[in-house]
Amino acid sequence: MARFRLSDPAKADLTAILETSEARWGIAARRRYRALLAAAMRRVAAEPAGPTTLGRDELAPGLRSFHLRHAGAADPGGRVTNPVHVLYYRAAAPGLVEIVRVLHERSDPVRHLDADEEW
Repeated sequence: MARFRLSDPAKADLTAILETSEARWGIAARRRYRALLAAAMRRVAAEPAGPTTLGRDELAPGLRSFHLRHAGAADPGGRVTNPVHVLYYRAAAPGLVEIVRVLHERSDPVRHLDADEEW
């Protein structure tokens, strides 16, 4: 069974994303986005090198990215129509993916990812 874990920076990213989502669009939107994020994390854990992922070795060896628009999940409360975040992750061990960061699609990942940092 494929698993994932979150780095400390990714945990902080998720907290900020969900707080912003609730503040701007309400609790129902926060729940929908949380469900989408969870679906995306499960998907990259199940298929880390899937066809909708990108190798990002230019940022750090073994790093990959996955845009939430490819997650295709919705909770019973509705669908997220315009997800704007990207998961950055790597294989941490066989069967384990580490989500390193969750960044806005317009963010420059170079500014938020340190190739020498141990996530």
